[in-house]
Amino acid sequence: MSPGVEALLEQARSGLNRLTPHETAEAVRGGALLIDTRTDRQRREQGDLPGAIVICRTVLEWRLDPASAWRIPEATGYDREIVLVCRHGYSSSLAAASLQALGLRRATDMIGGVQAWVAAGLPLSEAPADVRP
Repeated sequence: MSPGVEALLEQARSGLNRLTPHETAEAVRGGALLIDTRTDRQRREQGDLPGAIVICRTVLEWRLDPASAWRIPEATGYDREIVLVCRHGYSSSLAAASLQALGLRRATDMIGGVQAWVAAGLPLSEAPADVRP
């Protein structure tokens, strides 16, 4: 019998140093990559985060693995700090654990997702989103 998705989520989060929205903003100011995995619809509804790179969850590992031929230019090394965000902070935890399994040991996510960012009164971006295919 499967332990269930809640157990999987708990296991994923046990290896993460999850950040609050304010800690995330500080990490980005310090050079961390902010990766938004939300869908286009979710981003239209909630807004975009300043400085975030939008990467579809289906190609996330290929875009962020420094050894991948399909990586983005910012994926410069396995020690790069990466903070993932999603709508509520659930799928980003699973994605961050997957990146850690690839060797990106400083990958983590933001507690509460973009919903928490907005609730914390942090700004949304006025600029077009940096969407990476």
